[in-house]
Amino acid sequence: MKKEHDVKDIGLAKEGRLRIEWAGMEMPVLSQIRERFKKEKPLKGARIAACLHVTTETANLMETLKAGGARVALCASNPLSTQDDVAASLVKNSKIPVFAIKGEDNRTYYRHIKSTLSIKPHITMDDGADLVSTLHKEYQDIIDNVVGGTEETTTGVIRLRAMAKDGVLRYPIIAVNDAYTKHLFDNRYGTGQSTIDGILRATNRLIAGSVFVVCGYGWCGRGVAMRAKGMGARVIITEVDPLRALEATMDGFEVMKIKDASRIGDFFVTVTGDI
Repeated sequence: MKKEHDVKDIGLAKEGRLRIEWAGMEMPVLSQIRERFKKEKPLKGARIAACLHVTTETANLMETLKAGGARVALCASNPLSTQDDVAASLVKNSKIPVFAIKGEDNRTYYRHIKSTLSIKPHITMDDGADLVSTLHKEYQDIIDNVVGGTEETTTGVIRLRAMAKDGVLRYPIIAVNDAYTKHLFDNRYGTGQSTIDGILRATNRLIAGSVFVVCGYGWCGRGVAMRAKGMGARVIITEVDPLRALEATMDGFEVMKIKDASRIGDFFVTVTGDI
């Protein structure tokens, strides 16, 4: 029997609701869009399959799409980032089918993607291109229903461009990562801050005075390097693109080969876009 949802504990919904509402207060533009969507219903009749990080921010996006009249299903693009209370709240309070459990194994991860695709989507929303890849490989019978999609990461965009080059990408997908508001702000400032935050929470180490190696100097790498430098680290950049390596040098960072940096680094962060 097919499950209508698969979350860790539906009893976590109350806590998740509070956190979703709190996050919503910090998303005024999306809130305005939601109010307009409630009145205009621009997505009425559309089915949207989303494979994204199951967080409070994504929850507000899903609720906005539903307010616009869409039928939405959500699974996790990364099992390690899933917030189980948020998943529970979306199911119980928002009546949105969610297939995501924090720490789920690889088999469960792909089962959840397939469950999300069972709505036979008209639109896909992806983070890393796993949903789109699964759709193309295993759901040829429903792919003609899809009119378009979005992909928000560098990694996913690289995969999709390879598919397009090989002539196998069956429908147009917007590369959200190419938007200025994505790579100039989310990639640089968002990834920069959240990476440092994650390191501090995981290690409880002092960053000041440490040797901090950043592998890759794209927008995410710039953000991480900038924040590490701001906290007093000696930052070393490794980069295969000579122009970006020169840019890192001009920005005041040391640049060296990874084999040399690996001998002296205390922290290592890879921000290479899956290259």
